[in-house]
Amino acid sequence: MDYIRDYAMYASIFGMFSFCWFGWAQENPRPSWRIYLGIASGVALLLCLTGVYLSVTNWHAASALSETTAFSTYLITVYIEFAIAGIGAFVLMRRKLKNYVAPWIAFIVGIHFIGLKSVFDDSSLYILAALLVAVSILSLYISPRLQVANSAITGIGAGIVLFAFALLGLIRFLSV
Repeated sequence: MDYIRDYAMYASIFGMFSFCWFGWAQENPRPSWRIYLGIASGVALLLCLTGVYLSVTNWHAASALSETTAFSTYLITVYIEFAIAGIGAFVLMRRKLKNYVAPWIAFIVGIHFIGLKSVFDDSSLYILAALLVAVSILSLYISPRLQVANSAITGIGAGIVLFAFALLGLIRFLSV
């Protein structure tokens, strides 16, 4: 079943988090990247707002989260993700490993999409999970070579991946 409201929410939520990751990438990138990161953030925000509009104007449409079990599973998955990500970030900062917080968060966010596949009955979330996990790992190798913070590479990679999935949500919404 196509859940038109979920596709609009994909555009909204993935667009918002793309905006956030492009923002986090601005922590310590190469100075010449800042203008492009700012533009990417702005475009991601516009995609997010488009998704918000479409979600609100189609609120009556079907959603996987209309089912009580699916909504409960969704909430549990998100709460567990926040707890694990927060505890890990706290431990990393206490150990003076702040540079690893962004890859850690991207890794946990990626993993949580595996659990959400069954909630939304959407196999593309496996691809999203794999890409975010790959970004988190690759950033650990690319960032030192480019002499930028891990957050720069993680933010750019996660921002691009989430933007692509926000755009995919919009395309899926428009094609239903």
